[in-house]
Amino acid sequence: MKHLSIKLILLLLILNLTCLSAMTKKTLVDEFDDWEYNATATTKESSRRMSTQGTIKSMPLTMSAPSAMTSKNIGLAVGGAKDTNNFKANIDNGYLPKLDSITYEGQFYNHYFDTGLQGECKALFCPSYSSAKRFNDFLDEEEYFLSVGLNSGIEEGDFKRKKLNLVVVLDISGSMGSKFDAYHYDKAGSKINHDKVNKTKMTIANEAIVAMLSHLKDEDKVGIALFDHNAYRAKPLRLVGNTDKLAIRDHILALKQRGGTNWSAGYAEGLKLFDEVDLKEDYENRIIFLTDAMPNRGELNKNKLFGMAKSASDKGINTTFIGVGVDFNNDLVEYVSKTKGANYFSVHSSKEFSKLLDKEFDYMVTPLVYDLELKLSSLDYNIEAVYGSPESDLATGQIMKINTLFPSHNDGMETKGGVVLLKLKKNSSKETRDKLELNVLYTDVDGKSFSNSQQVSFKNKNVYYDNDGIRKAILVSDYVSVMKNWLIDSRAACNDKVSWARQQPIDIQKRCMIYPPLHPEFPRIVTWERKSCKLKVSAGYKKFLQIFRKLYVKEMQVLGDESLNKEANILNLLINQKRSTHDDGGATDDWLYKK
Repeated sequence: MKHLSIKLILLLLILNLTCLSAMTKKTLVDEFDDWEYNATATTKESSRRMSTQGTIKSMPLTMSAPSAMTSKNIGLAVGGAKDTNNFKANIDNGYLPKLDSITYEGQFYNHYFDTGLQGECKALFCPSYSSAKRFNDFLDEEEYFLSVGLNSGIEEGDFKRKKLNLVVVLDISGSMGSKFDAYHYDKAGSKINHDKVNKTKMTIANEAIVAMLSHLKDEDKVGIALFDHNAYRAKPLRLVGNTDKLAIRDHILALKQRGGTNWSAGYAEGLKLFDEVDLKEDYENRIIFLTDAMPNRGELNKNKLFGMAKSASDKGINTTFIGVGVDFNNDLVEYVSKTKGANYFSVHSSKEFSKLLDKEFDYMVTPLVYDLELKLSSLDYNIEAVYGSPESDLATGQIMKINTLFPSHNDGMETKGGVVLLKLKKNSSKETRDKLELNVLYTDVDGKSFSNSQQVSFKNKNVYYDNDGIRKAILVSDYVSVMKNWLIDSRAACNDKVSWARQQPIDIQKRCMIYPPLHPEFPRIVTWERKSCKLKVSAGYKKFLQIFRKLYVKEMQVLGDESLNKEANILNLLINQKRSTHDDGGATDDWLYKK
């Protein structure tokens, strides 16, 4: 009997080991290396990657979602530019930034705002309105402002992004081998170390992709396309749970730059990967396009990259652009920012970008509100300007449009980037107390339409702000307007001695607080092979910036908001910028462009 029991135990042990072995084999079959691009692979690398098979379970790259700690609601913010990192990176490296490296929506997203919400929001989107009136000493006129607070009734603990069909399209062209802090087409550029080593754009882009992939879940699908002067399918669009994540990570980190640049071919190759899956409603379909972005203007044609991105959006495939390097062409990204479902980030540090993804990945891939239209009904006021929306040029005297709202962080009191600012023009000098009728229409991601109507009126005071949120939004907008007008003048004077770019402070201040600008922008260079402009601040602008900084700091102190020091520090850098040794020389004013 004793021997029979021992035999039975041994039999059960053998059966358990057999089942365990079968499960192990199934895991190895399910998780495989489906990388197809092998231009840079070596026998040694292939052998090393084969040796990692089966070890993926001990080092997972998929992160579990954090548990909800509070019941506060999420906020909302517009699409388009989500930072102004490239603007600051250029200044830090001694270059003159490009005009659209700083945008109102990008700068707003650097800050948290009181949205002016009164009561509880229970809908997907609840607009709230705040008003303000001030006297602008620079323009010598009274100004009227209205902020639109972007609120949502979705609780943070209830928010969950859809499953993803995610395709990464990566630029591996020769320019990606340049140092991050230099212009590829310069003969020489200033060198400043990033992440304690002077990394190339290719290295930073590779590390950024690896950081992004760590936020995918097993039920997500991921594919990868590469492009130089041609395009390549590197990885088919398949389930993350069936992917050997360590092997794919190694393949990505081993990528090297080569060849020319064909944006459109890369994007088209990325779109092809979606042919392998059904575009189901329970999935968010998104292309993440990483590049140093130096195309020519032809890329704006219907059949080129940005036209393709718009067509893809119409089919339910949205795009996130991620710019790498100080020479990234922000001016062109402003076009794609207006595409439904699109947004744009810039990478200036692998470490900082990884931190951003830890907080924002689920938000950056999840549009919530589409086709927002605000109509102002008033005989007394018209919309003069819109600050904080990439679609500001779509505004008329009565209507403001925003293509997309994304979720945004709310700290319980304020929302990150959670406002859009309207500047209103009063049609008559007579005092009026008539209410403004504000009607909002929008759709959710499933196409269902919603509406909201409210009334607002300006107070019978010469100067007031409903709350600190609108006051802060006005101050940040003033800063962006000044920076944009400075860039228009300075970039026009980059290679020429243009007289109107070196006016005295009194002349500059009359137009520098106004945007859209009073004078035409400089003609843009038609080639993508852009050289840098050295950072220079004219004597007139230095004096004007000193005056503006005093007013800015005074407002910052009234608000008691230390986050506004970021802008104050930039102003200090420009005011204290040393005169270049090659400034002006014997240059003459040969500007031919006329209004």
